[in-house]
Amino acid sequence: MPRRPGAPHGPRGGRRLLVISASMGAGHDTVAAELVRRARERGDTAEVVDVLALLPYGLGAVLRCFYRGSVRHFPWAYAALYRLFLRPGEGRRPSGTPLARLAGSRMCGLAERTGADVVVPVFHLGAQLTGHLRERGLLTVPGVVLVIDFELHRQWLHPGNDHCLCLTEEAAREVRGSTGTPASTCGPVVAPEFSADDVPGAAGWRETFDRLGPGRPAVVLSAGAWGVGSGLDTTVRLLADHGYLPVVLCGDNRRLRRTLSGTPGVLALGWVTDMPGLLHAARALIDNAAGQTAVQALAAGLPVVGHRPIPGHGADGVRRMAALGVSEVAEDVEALLNALRRLTAAGPERRLRIAAGRALFTGNADALTLVTEVADLARAGLRR
Repeated sequence: MPRRPGAPHGPRGGRRLLVISASMGAGHDTVAAELVRRARERGDTAEVVDVLALLPYGLGAVLRCFYRGSVRHFPWAYAALYRLFLRPGEGRRPSGTPLARLAGSRMCGLAERTGADVVVPVFHLGAQLTGHLRERGLLTVPGVVLVIDFELHRQWLHPGNDHCLCLTEEAAREVRGSTGTPASTCGPVVAPEFSADDVPGAAGWRETFDRLGPGRPAVVLSAGAWGVGSGLDTTVRLLADHGYLPVVLCGDNRRLRRTLSGTPGVLALGWVTDMPGLLHAARALIDNAAGQTAVQALAAGLPVVGHRPIPGHGADGVRRMAALGVSEVAEDVEALLNALRRLTAAGPERRLRIAAGRALFTGNADALTLVTEVADLARAGLRR
């Protein structure tokens, strides 16, 4: 993003960032934590707030339980809500702003107490909140939305926000066209361990894989922090029968882990603390949500195949990733096996897919740098 002539560069450090996340799974919190780590490393002050905790009357906990239950047990219900509230497209539909504004007074109080120079939502309800407050002059510092999804849905958009950072130029153009908000592209916010050349934990994971499935390529199946997905038991049996070692990330879903652990030739894991090592040791990732595990896999140089995506944002995100050329979509089991044969074996297809994924991180600006540029301009009394 070009700097305006005469715009200040700002000091190294001294800025105060307030990042708005949400405890909806782990992806938003993971991005928020990495953004905070980068800011503190540069000498800035940064902290995270859960937008669900800002909602009164326990509404945040209700929302989380409803969403979790829907995607686990009633995916058709979540798909209907996604079509109504979130899916991109023309026409008037319900907005998240009425819900977000319930957190307005707490948000303003927190921004004042922390002395924030910029507020950075990494969850769409937070984007509605900052947009609402900025539009009415109630939040006196800029709101810079960091869109972490590949598929931009309408609840990320609010004309009151000062800037929007997207993973693709196509999404940035959509933001500018639909809201008039300045928008730029940035690289995904992923911890540096994922893109490192030497990851200490990888050797231990390779030993585990070799012990459990000698000669079998390890293929990771991601079910997210909540362990959700359709037909996971069918998929893991298919992979085991065709010479792969399925490594299933069950998150906090203990029932799913118990069920899959009884399947011969399958490694079912709970919460994994060494994701960089795991992803560097595997040969491919089967993804169903286009979330942070998929992004981390791209950073680690692990080919990603979308299969049986969860409804709504998961299905749209998986298809958008494939359209960008950083992953593939396998619509059926034959396509899945074909993709894994090509991408787990050493060769040009695997190398090209890995290079395409890593280009997201090397070809775009750093998100924190763009956020602090907006903060510096605001502190100097300038606007983009």
